[in-house]
Amino acid sequence: MTAAPGTAPRTVTVIGAGTIGLGWIALFLGHGLRVRVNSRRAEAPRIVAEALDLFAPFLPEGTADPSGFGERLEFEPDLERAVADADVVVENAPENLELKQELFERTGKAVPASALLLSSTSTLDPDDMGARMADSSRLVVGHPFNPPHVVPLVEVVAGERTAPDAVREAVEFLESVGRVPVVLRRPVLAFAANRLQSALLREAVHLVREGVVTVEELDRVVVHSIGLRWATVGPFLAFHLGGGQGGLRKWLGTLGSGLERGWQALGRPPMDAETVRTLVEQAEAAYGGRTYEEWVRERDTRQTAILRTLAEVERPDGA
Repeated sequence: MTAAPGTAPRTVTVIGAGTIGLGWIALFLGHGLRVRVNSRRAEAPRIVAEALDLFAPFLPEGTADPSGFGERLEFEPDLERAVADADVVVENAPENLELKQELFERTGKAVPASALLLSSTSTLDPDDMGARMADSSRLVVGHPFNPPHVVPLVEVVAGERTAPDAVREAVEFLESVGRVPVVLRRPVLAFAANRLQSALLREAVHLVREGVVTVEELDRVVVHSIGLRWATVGPFLAFHLGGGQGGLRKWLGTLGSGLERGWQALGRPPMDAETVRTLVEQAEAAYGGRTYEEWVRERDTRQTAILRTLAEVERPDGA
């Protein structure tokens, strides 16, 4: 859905100018789309401008020159006017079901019948969000992983009332802006990526709470081991390779044979005041010496370097 040379760019309305919305805005502008921002915040133009300055250097290679973003960027605080002629609407409101139901009810009445409606929700079912719509068949969850202008994954989730064509169009649209969509076979609370992240975080909190490692040391453990591994292969392929010539079958029969005993030994830390205080104090001691913007630049510099290297490795010979 990226605009072809010589054609008018397609219009994407981004509802919300929070962290995720700002990343989407940068990504869509980078792929030549016309972006209309719907936000009731009077300072939205300033916030978006600052975010574009911060995010633009980390957009995928080959995207548009940021100097031209202003020509395809507009702001419309009125929701109905913002979506009236949109080809795609991407909603990024807070995780409040009633709020999202109201937004999609109003959007459904004002948007063209052919428009694709995407929600960045990380927890809600599309049928629930579209419960007040006359027709929610074009509403699809497109849950990104932060930051959406850098991390390629988008989880695509349909409801029972979602039309198969809408899912297909969502996948095509996301692929057109350089994302890697994965269609979940059925809705599940928190979807897939956040469930994996939550499982790791629970044990990370347990290890810090028990004094095994500090917050900073735990981060170093992940970055220099499983983080590096998972940047190139997923957990199943990693253990398939861990089994040597016998693959996952061999690994599960030897090293993996005690998995259930190991799972039973994992921690279930209470998120009480003491735990929260420990985590916050250690995080602030480790990372409080630099600004948010400085950490974002370092994070995105590292992540884009990995993505560019992987793209180079995966590029066909001579391409």
